[in-house]
Amino acid sequence: MTLSASERAYILSLWPKIAPQAGALGAEALERLFLSFPQTKTYFSHFDLSHGSADLINHGGKVINALGSAAGHLDDLATNLSTLSDLHAYNLRVDPGNFDLLSHTIQVTLAVHFPDDFTADSQAAWDKFLSEVSAILTSKYR
Repeated sequence: MTLSASERAYILSLWPKIAPQAGALGAEALERLFLSFPQTKTYFSHFDLSHGSADLINHGGKVINALGSAAGHLDDLATNLSTLSDLHAYNLRVDPGNFDLLSHTIQVTLAVHFPDDFTADSQAAWDKFLSEVSAILTSKYR
């Protein structure tokens, strides 16, 4: 799946607004994930999952910053995400379906915080981008 020039522009134009809030936005997306899909908490039994916890902010920041890194390498997402793909497939053994669920909660979080920027076209671009990221992260499960 290849992002068009306009889709790339939507991803890259929103990133400067996301980056300074990576921890908070990531924590919110994770909270939405855990509330909407409680089975996903399984992988975080060692975390404090309470609202605003340092664990959620730290891990949420890692997730969002990894997306930022991927956004900076749109021409070679697979190479950029290879280490994360290995980690999730071989070490953490995260249910591959969870990536799609998290992609959804990330989009909801972005829509809430950036309503003027997260238009229908922007959402479609982010959905395509996050779908590609999810596909790469689950590619080594096969």
